[in-house]
Amino acid sequence: MNGRVLRIELRRSVAPWAGVLSFCVALTLLYLVSGPWWKGAALWTSQWTSMALWTRFLLAVLWPLALALGALQGLRDHRSRMSELLTSTPRPAHHRAATTAGAMAATVTSAFALVVLLGAAQVVGAAEYTHLGWLPISLVALLALVAGALLGMGIGRHLPSPLTPPALAVAAFVFVNLLRMSTEPALPAPTWASSRITLLSPAVDEVRDVFLTLSAPVHLGQTVWLLGMAVTGFALLAAASPRARLLALSPVLAGAVIALLVLPADPRRVYVVDEAAAAQVCDGPVCVAAVHQDRLAGLAGPGKEALRLMRDALGGEAPTSVRESTARRGIFDPPERSRTAVLIDFGDGVFGDVRGEQLTRALLGQGMAPICFARSANESGTVGELAAQGVVAGWVLGDLRPFPGALHTPADQLATAGPVFKELKALPWSEQIARVKAARTAAVSCSGDPLDILDGGTAR
Repeated sequence: MNGRVLRIELRRSVAPWAGVLSFCVALTLLYLVSGPWWKGAALWTSQWTSMALWTRFLLAVLWPLALALGALQGLRDHRSRMSELLTSTPRPAHHRAATTAGAMAATVTSAFALVVLLGAAQVVGAAEYTHLGWLPISLVALLALVAGALLGMGIGRHLPSPLTPPALAVAAFVFVNLLRMSTEPALPAPTWASSRITLLSPAVDEVRDVFLTLSAPVHLGQTVWLLGMAVTGFALLAAASPRARLLALSPVLAGAVIALLVLPADPRRVYVVDEAAAAQVCDGPVCVAAVHQDRLAGLAGPGKEALRLMRDALGGEAPTSVRESTARRGIFDPPERSRTAVLIDFGDGVFGDVRGEQLTRALLGQGMAPICFARSANESGTVGELAAQGVVAGWVLGDLRPFPGALHTPADQLATAGPVFKELKALPWSEQIARVKAARTAAVSCSGDPLDILDGGTAR
């Protein structure tokens, strides 16, 4: 295959349109749909691994599209009624197949690579933590698109029906969605099939935890499976006899068998913790995970101020450090808590985009009344816990204000916290401090309602 032939193929095939369509679909999903890739701490533009995983998530749509467009390209010889004429030419069939396959592979991979580069350009400006661990995730995605397009071309050539492209798209869409994992547990887990079967899907599921990445056996097993699929697709495209078509199925079957032996059966070995990303980076008593080290400068000042205010209010019972929680937990599981540290989660909107005094207030609330019901893009927490945090933070700072960024409205927060705050401030000082300490004890152990205790109730 030389450059001139490839350029002719690009002009006279659907390959360029396949690239344009794939690119436009990806951009539409990323920028015109308010999807989960724009919510929480794992934004697709905030970190390298989350960028690679979110773009890989798009394969739930792009991979069926590549199969369908490949099948459309595979119908070309049949539509032109030149099949018999082409078989009579001296040029080997695999030479013609290589030209067509090369054009299609070049356009679909270029489209996806542009999407990744677009995400990378934004990550460069947002993240200080850089690494190359995200590359295998994106390279497997590129291989999946090539394999899907080639398989579609091979099937389209031997099933020359107008229904073949849409049928392949629907079948592939059902395939990847049937093999989706649940992201609600602490580690993503298969919903009905084993992990090995589930990993035959080239798409990944929603990104909820910035500290998790795919393990090396997953990359290896999926690469073998997709290479077998690509070779089968090319062999089908070049096959001219029933025997050659039958033999063409061997690579994908062999790839599936080897992949099932290599892919991890234990869900705990599918997604693993990126230890370097979770390592703590500190400024005195204030620490964040390395993956969020760009936030440390903005957190250090308010964190130290919050620790000083809590030490003045609580004495020896006050927390002595602020650090980001890196513990794994499932949706609606209680978050990690500590008596000696203020644990924060940047997925909690209360800490999301606030700065200065608002961040100090949020840290005071979390340090004096840590939550038992998690808050994130998928979890609202309770307005009672939020109000209790507002009361104790306002008690220290002298005024009651709502927390911006919470899923509960400022009006709801103030309506719940206001009466308790007024009653608490009207008490003698000794009673105020006793209630605040009792509320903190209950909150740390999740053994009672801190707001009720601040209002004069008792812990369980």
